[in-house]
Amino acid sequence: MGSSHNQCRILTKCIVFLFIFVSCQPQTTTNKQTKTSNEIDTPTEQPVVVIDPLTIDSALDALPILPKDSDSLRIVAVKDTVPKKPLVLTNRKITDSLRRVLDTKPKHIYLTFDDGPLIGSRAIDSIITARNIKINAFLIGKHAHMSKHLNKSYQIYYNNPLVDCYNHSFTHANNRFQFFYSNPQSAFEDFDRNEKDLELKYKIVRMPGRNIWYFDDIRRVDLSTGGSTADMLYSHGYKIYGWDVEWRINGVTGKPVQTVDQVYTRIKNYMNNKSSLFPNNVVLLMHDDMFQNKLGQKQLSALLDSLQQHKDYTFEFMRDYPFKY
Repeated sequence: MGSSHNQCRILTKCIVFLFIFVSCQPQTTTNKQTKTSNEIDTPTEQPVVVIDPLTIDSALDALPILPKDSDSLRIVAVKDTVPKKPLVLTNRKITDSLRRVLDTKPKHIYLTFDDGPLIGSRAIDSIITARNIKINAFLIGKHAHMSKHLNKSYQIYYNNPLVDCYNHSFTHANNRFQFFYSNPQSAFEDFDRNEKDLELKYKIVRMPGRNIWYFDDIRRVDLSTGGSTADMLYSHGYKIYGWDVEWRINGVTGKPVQTVDQVYTRIKNYMNNKSSLFPNNVVLLMHDDMFQNKLGQKQLSALLDSLQQHKDYTFEFMRDYPFKY
């Protein structure tokens, strides 16, 4: 994968040089530019990415990471799903005295795993069961029907009292999120189908491709295209939960991007700064396919070991979110 990626970058650099050279030529060379660009294609026949760079470096930085074929319906680049926000207390002003009080209270972590059942689901189940840790699995019905192995992984999750199973839609929008949410009724029916198909119990949803919160008197929508679907879900008794911290994955390899220490530090900062949606409550987003190999499983175990060192940290189900003080 490394050599093919380098080759792709070399080809891209050549394309960008050619683009800059041709753009300086008379208009009659336009057809030549188009022909030359079309003649260069990737071995996997991925769609051509149109680049309008100001410089070669900016063009290279703008390239997406092309995913390999996998059993996940999700395509994730190595960026947070939503733009990063600085850990600054702007909307919620917490006084020093209140902060000191909160610091004496228990601190609650919600480990959430999206897109299961997948190859990594059984490893996750084994790791958390050995540590007696609660987790939250946001499941895709389509995955549960892909194979006997994945269906068994779903059943293992479902029958484990340490695992709460929730709704992540039946199709994961087939990764066409804007199109999916452009028809709120159809999107709602996809979630409702998943709730029934997987026999889920709590009417708790995480919307694929969106970091939306909608429960009680809280309504936070990151991208407006998901708002109408969220409203419809809420009006039918569903609660929608997003996340505070994301442990990102590489869209090509499915492996974790950040180190264990980076994720652990970010969780700790959110907890200490009281900058999560609710102070003393931090929701961590992960994906099942991050932990399908031994390296990923070792990293998950190391993160849990680090978090368990804090005697005032407890692991909770999303159905109990949030604990208020």
